Amino acid sequence: MQKRILVVDDEQGILNLIQAILEDEGYSVQTSVDGQCFQNLQGDLPDLILLDIMLGGEDGRDLCVQVKQKEETRHIPVILCSAYFRGDIITYLAGASTFLPKPFEIDDLINTVARYTSSTQEREPSFPETSRER
Repeated sequence: MQKRILVVDDEQGILNLIQAILEDEGYSVQTSVDGQCFQNLQGDLPDLILLDIMLGGEDGRDLCVQVKQKEETRHIPVILCSAYFRGDIITYLAGASTFLPKPFEIDDLINTVARYTSSTQEREPSFPETSRER
């Protein structure tokens, strides 16, 4: 069964790039430029959420906390990403599964998504081996 990924970023170019990369890897990808997509998260839920922190007026960390507070969505791994923040503390405080610093290598994106969409992966938060501060 094809894994479903929800990618939320306010830059359409980044959304298009990530969508192309992940669809090429066999994922079904839904994109959104804002957090409105979280208002209707029910039913056919994504297997993973890739969420930018800075969403032009919205904070991805707050959206992550909202996802993790709802019983029906708390099991969904959330990968926070940003070019402006250090990941380890943010990941922990928001309840995200991990952090992906921007700009990222395509292989890092693919490997991170694969890690959190595999059926046997542990769903506890983890921290990147190295974090970059911007």
